[in-house]
This record gives sequence, structure tokens and C-alpha cells, in this order.
Amino acid sequence: PLGSNFSLRAFSAMVQLTRRERKEHYFKRFSKVLNNYDRCFVVCADNVRSKQMQQIRMALRGSAEIVFGKNTQMRKVIHAQAARDARLEKLLPLLKENVGLVFTVRDLNEVRQSLESNRLEAPAKAGTIAPRDVVVPALNTGLGPEKTSFFQALNIQTKITRGTIEILNDVPIIKKGAKVGQSEAALLKMLKINPFDYGLQIRQVFDQGSVYGPEVLDITSEDIITKFIHGASNATALSLGLGYPTFASVGHMIAGGFKDLLAISVATDYTFKESEQIKEYLADPSKFAAAAPAAAPAATAGGAAPAAAKAPEPEKEESESEGDMGFGLFD
Repeated sequence: PLGSNFSLRAFSAMVQLTRRERKEHYFKRFSKVLNNYDRCFVVCADNVRSKQMQQIRMALRGSAEIVFGKNTQMRKVIHAQAARDARLEKLLPLLKENVGLVFTVRDLNEVRQSLESNRLEAPAKAGTIAPRDVVVPALNTGLGPEKTSFFQALNIQTKITRGTIEILNDVPIIKKGAKVGQSEAALLKMLKINPFDYGLQIRQVFDQGSVYGPEVLDITSEDIITKFIHGASNATALSLGLGYPTFASVGHMIAGGFKDLLAISVATDYTFKESEQIKEYLADPSKFAAAAPAAAPAATAGGAAPAAAKAPEPEKEESESEGDMGFGLFD
């Protein structure tokens, strides 16, 4: 199976082909995909059923191309295409276990959200590896007292409430990465708890020759700017501490040197153009307050004009009182 636009007619035609012809058809289609796309997700398809895979293909139709196959066949096609684009060789070490490739030209985060949203709940089967911790919550199980020994075997504290078993506390029974046992699987099945959900799990991202984890897609532009500012600040501090001029610290060094020159000029009789005003202020401190009185008259003058404008208001009241013409409310 290859691609999201695989019709029933094409599938029935492939069924009639020989094994060699199917391989040649697969190689041609996969080579075309590698030629058209330069970005893809490397996804794991463990515990994904065919019906769910069909739903994922329908959700990604028009935005992504899904490729699955035997790892040896996929490596062979990629080896052949690597002569055209050497960047494809970085895909070879990623083809391990039950993986496939999801190619796209759209925004990676959008396709990622589509993949993560198409997940289905599943029960815990004995022998499978738990993808997450499983905790049985405190609840009334609805089971009869005859099941008490089963809970005791798992060290789960219970009590009988109105003829049914009630679990008293939240109980962690499976840890992430551990193998699910028969007893744990049976308990979760009795309680009708489906603790896991499965879908295409993104392992790596191949982006124009670069390979990185899916968590990199969570980095925003604001995060990059914050990290850059933090790094630039550290570089500036280090440069200033060592006294070694760099592009980031030269402005601070020039400002510091200018302050030292001003300090020398104030402490001695030596004067230069930029220090004249400071020495003048220090010689006559009253000049510091010279700007403040100038602003006060302006504020006073500005406040007088509105007062003058509001003065005629009493005349308005008189005209309104004259408009009553001597009649009262009950006249």
C-alpha cells in the first residue's frame, strides 16, 4: 500500500500483477514521491489497525503522502535516489522496526496535529509494552463480592458497599515501559477501562536533509528570540569581564570610557566640549531648576483659558429660568 490516493481499481490491478511487477510498481511510485518531496515524518505504526490507517489516509488526503513497505525495499529505493540527492541517505538509519514515512509540502505542525488527532482508544493486552503509566481510580466497580480475592491478589484495598466492590484509593498498576501482565489486563477489562490510545507516532522529522525530534516543532519564534537575547547578554558580560572588545560589547566599552573621561574632566581643570555643560551645572547648581519654573507659567496660562470659557454658564441658566414664563408645575 502506497500513497493516500490509492483507488480500489488500482488495488485490484496490483493484485493481478506478479510479485516482480508489484515491486517495480512500488519502486516507481516511491521514487516519484522522493523526487516530489523533501520533508517527511518518520512514524511508527505499532498497534495501528488497517481501518484506523484508512481513516488516517482520508484525513491527510491532499496534504500528505503516506508510504509504508518492507524496510529493505524502502532502503533500496532510497539508495537509488541518493545518487540524485545525497541528503536522502540520512533517512536510512531511521528505517528500523515498524515504521513508515509521511511526506508533505505543507506546514509540519498542521500535519503533525492531524496525525496526533487520529488516535483510537485501546484496551491493555497482556504482553504489550505500556506507552504510559496506568492508574485505576477510586470508584465503585459494580462487581459482586465474589471478585474480592482478585483485588486482594493485586494488593488493592476495597470494601463492600451495597453488595458491590468499591476501590478505596487510586492504585497505580502499570508503569510506562513495563510489560502488561495477565492480571492487570484482566482487571482493566473487568472495569471497562481502555488506558491506551494508538496512532501513527512521530519518531523523527526529516526536513531538507536535517533530522531532528518532533519536540523541535514546539519551539516558537518568541522562544528563539528569548534564547538569542539571553545568549547575547552572556556574551556581552563575558566580553566586558575579560576586557576583550566584541561587536556585542564595544558600545558598552565606549560608553564606559566616555564616563571615565567625564569623571576626569570634572575632577581636573581639563575641559572638552562634551563636559562643558556638566561642569557648568556643577559650578552653579541653580541652573538645574531653571527649566522647572518655565513650565509653571505655561501650565497656569493653559488653565486660565478653560475657566474663562466656562464663565458664561450662569447666563445660560438665567435664560432657561426666563423660559418658564412664570408658570409653575401645577399652574
